[in-house]
Amino acid sequence: MTWLKDLFGTEKPIIAMAHFPPLPGSPLYDENGGVRRLVDSVGADVERLQKAGVDAIMFCNEGDRPYSVSAGPETVATMAFVIGNLQSALKVPFGVDVLWDPRSAISLGTGTGARFVREVFTGVYSSDMGLWSTDCAAVLRHRRLIGGSQLRLFYNIVPEFASDLDTRRSIEMVARSVVFSSLADALLVSGPMASAEADLEILKRVKSAVPGVPVLCNTGVRLDNVEKVLAVGDGAVVGSHFKEEGVIWNPVSESRVVTFMELVRHIREKPCTR
Repeated sequence: MTWLKDLFGTEKPIIAMAHFPPLPGSPLYDENGGVRRLVDSVGADVERLQKAGVDAIMFCNEGDRPYSVSAGPETVATMAFVIGNLQSALKVPFGVDVLWDPRSAISLGTGTGARFVREVFTGVYSSDMGLWSTDCAAVLRHRRLIGGSQLRLFYNIVPEFASDLDTRRSIEMVARSVVFSSLADALLVSGPMASAEADLEILKRVKSAVPGVPVLCNTGVRLDNVEKVLAVGDGAVVGSHFKEEGVIWNPVSESRVVTFMELVRHIREKPCTR
């Protein structure tokens, strides 16, 4: 798993979310504020996150509710414009996630120079978005076609807002299969929805099933559980806890991030986390 440390510059990396407000075309988009408001909002969060010492940032169109499994070109274009405006301010590695469209995420990541992509690449689900069927083979061939092979792919195998229709295979079998047949670089384990705590037992089972493959916790990581999470997993994605009052739609609270990262650095120094 040396690539994980090479990419993020540390063991047990903390990837902080930079959530986009609603984008053009989504029901809650602020037409009066326009795209400039998006640049200002996301840019302010990125500045606070970097000052507080996070290891990486992941851009995501979290505000585009109701979510869709197919993003429009206006979503990718707007996210690319905002990220492009922030490029000179980015001091840590960054990744992208376009809910819930891996092909669009690969396109955005390649076009903006991202280092990694998070998505649900495999499986069939009953979800809030309707029947959700993925096509990993087509997505990875698209990555090859557009020259995105440098992107590390983080496969969310316990996705939010959805229930896996595969009821016969264990989570261990799914994890091993995804790594073998779908070329996952890393696996993510989530809770039932954004901000919800993931099941640590599931995280342990996935981790034990794929030795040598990074497994990170994807949702619900907080100050009061991060030590337990990092004792099992190889890192964490943190969004809601870094926001004012821990509310996902609020701006990033620099003081909350500072306190969290101070604890993480202390945890990393303990031999038992290695």
